[in-house]
Amino acid sequence: MDFTTIVLAILAIAFLSYKAGREKALFTAGGPGQASRLHSRPRYYGYYLALSALLPTLLLVFAWAALEPRVVLLMAMSGVDETWRQLPQGEFDLLVSTIQNVASGGMIVAEVTDEMQLVADRLVALTVQSRRLLALTSTLLALVFAGLSWRQIRPDFRARNSVEQLLTWLLVAASSVALLTTLGIVLSVVFEAARFFQEVSVNEFLFGLEWSPQTAIREGQVGSSGAFGAVPLFAGTLLITLIAMLVAVPIGMMTAIYLAEYASSRIREVTKPLLEILAGIPTVVYGFFAAVTVAPLVRRSGESMGLVVASESALAAGVVMGIMIIPLISSMSDDALRAVPRETREGALALGSTRSEMMVQVLLPAALPGVVGGVLLAISRAIGETMIVVMAAGLAANLTANPFEAVTTVTVQIVNLLVGDQEFSSARTLAAFALGLVLLIVTLCLNIVGLGIVRRYRERYE
Repeated sequence: MDFTTIVLAILAIAFLSYKAGREKALFTAGGPGQASRLHSRPRYYGYYLALSALLPTLLLVFAWAALEPRVVLLMAMSGVDETWRQLPQGEFDLLVSTIQNVASGGMIVAEVTDEMQLVADRLVALTVQSRRLLALTSTLLALVFAGLSWRQIRPDFRARNSVEQLLTWLLVAASSVALLTTLGIVLSVVFEAARFFQEVSVNEFLFGLEWSPQTAIREGQVGSSGAFGAVPLFAGTLLITLIAMLVAVPIGMMTAIYLAEYASSRIREVTKPLLEILAGIPTVVYGFFAAVTVAPLVRRSGESMGLVVASESALAAGVVMGIMIIPLISSMSDDALRAVPRETREGALALGSTRSEMMVQVLLPAALPGVVGGVLLAISRAIGETMIVVMAAGLAANLTANPFEAVTTVTVQIVNLLVGDQEFSSARTLAAFALGLVLLIVTLCLNIVGLGIVRRYRERYE
């Protein structure tokens, strides 16, 4: 029995509880014609009974789903060969992963011994027992809470107030998910980055000029030393982002100005959806476009002028990335321009300003908070883009300001470090968390700058 079946069964119990609570409320009031004797409408009594059965049971199911894999694995591994415990951490994690793949029927790339198969079979049996126990426990819990709530239903019971209180707590819990998720991400990145900086100094990471994280994962493996100077990654990220902004900001702003002030309604009705379609294209398609069309075009154009252009260049990746984020800037800037009150436009024109003067001296400053927000969001999108850089700019960590050479970015290296065998006690794997921490700090600084600009000009023009 899977979790979906259990949840569906709980929902069925909640529905039946709703019907029972509503019918009992009407019965205690003296029948459907005496519903006015109830403190709340009959459906609130049903809602109260259904929520009482549903919420604690779903909480149990979610907690069980979070803890079950770890607990079941520990129970299945309790009687394993002691030689397994003496393996290096990386080999032991790989062994556990293989056992889990055998138990789930997934793809297996390692040789499976009889003892591994025995542990996998035990893992499957314990999982089945766990699901049966969960089904029984959740059903009993739902019935118990429904029964306790059933006893409270009477005409003077404030069912509506109780339902609103339950929903308030539910909304608070739902709104806390984003906060707790963000806190969990930050803490996990910070803790793992701190482990990395215990092995590699902060100065070497932030100011080192060579990036070659080829450390050994297992004892005796080739490549036991590496260089973790991240300056080439920061430079590559900045170079590609700068090229993308040079493409996207002028074109996006001019597009927004044209759509907001100069385009007819018919042209706007056609152009606006086309820009939205451009924004919905997957990044892998942009990557193919960059690798197949733009990169060869940039190389041939550079060679025709006597320049040496790499087959994978920062210019090709930056241009395509700029094309990708044009709709983001144009859409947000257009919305900001159209949100400026019409009286502002008409007042500037009445004072003798031309349309272009009104646009430059009045409309753009008034819409600056929205425009800055769109540009900062586009910068964050460019910094976090991975697929286009992988396909058009390559993986070479070159410290250069030449847009015709191959470079790489922080996000690409994070993906590269976490692909394949992973050992979270190795500096190579932990370097991904250090890079993620840098991205987190940069994004936070961009948000702070954007909020400062928005607050300053919003006070001026509102």
